[in-house]
Amino acid sequence: MFSVIFPGQGSQSVGMSKELYDNLPYIKDLFKEADDVLGYPISKMILEGPKEDLNLTENTQPAIFLSSYSIFQMIKKECDIDLASAKYFAGHSLGEYSSLAASGSLDFKDAIKLLSQRGKAMQTAVPKGEGGMVAVLGLEINDIYNLLEENKNKYTCYIANDNSNGQIVLSGLNSDIDKFIKTLKEKKVKNIKLSVSAPFHCKLMNKATSIMSEKIKNTNFKKPTNLIISNVTASETQEIEEIKELLIKQIESPVRWRESIIYMIKNGVTNFIEIGPGKVLSGLVKRIDKTINVCSINRIEDLNLIKLND
Repeated sequence: MFSVIFPGQGSQSVGMSKELYDNLPYIKDLFKEADDVLGYPISKMILEGPKEDLNLTENTQPAIFLSSYSIFQMIKKECDIDLASAKYFAGHSLGEYSSLAASGSLDFKDAIKLLSQRGKAMQTAVPKGEGGMVAVLGLEINDIYNLLEENKNKYTCYIANDNSNGQIVLSGLNSDIDKFIKTLKEKKVKNIKLSVSAPFHCKLMNKATSIMSEKIKNTNFKKPTNLIISNVTASETQEIEEIKELLIKQIESPVRWRESIIYMIKNGVTNFIEIGPGKVLSGLVKRIDKTINVCSINRIEDLNLIKLND
């Protein structure tokens, strides 16, 4: 039994999916369609850069989606595996939109439009330079909760991503993030301050929630062909109204990725196929459970890697 998973922000790189674009005419058509929908050349940004423009959240989100969806289409057309037979589709943050488009719940044009709007809304929810994020390595989720509780009178930070055992990301105002990092250094806990332009997946995103709430509600969704794992609940759904509500909540809620993977494994999944640029999710899955078979597909030659174990 297998699941299909789609990456989120941080997986982007200039030139991603260029091989597909150069060799598969239907991918070139898809890139052109994306340019037409967005009204600016996202394809040129993906294929040629500059990196600084691609890394802006309002560009990163539709760009990663376009790359992931292109790879998904390649697998559908060039490989004999039936992706519709996957038990679950899941995605990390913006990757959840990729999972919904791939499962037929969201039209390609609607998905890329929503992600462009979502990227802009999240980018501008907090003034530039005021918010940030930090990855904490080596601590479990309960250790983080305890640290935050012990220091609640000194600073306020929020768990944004529970990615895997020993990899948790927090968001907050930079002044609070810096105080939290000081606490971590005192306790000799390894951490990496992330080069992001906003504090994602926390209450500071409430302006983005307000903007995206109406846009999501007014977008046409269909029942997905596959069960979707929500970042917010770390469990499955196929109900249209619930999917919409959870996408709205997702903006301010932690991405419960570790729990999502565990949920799928407990429900019989033994294989994961990561579809999208990079191999971030494959690494996280292996950190969560070393016994699981996982492959990452982002080039034509990767199609040979898809081998599903019983």
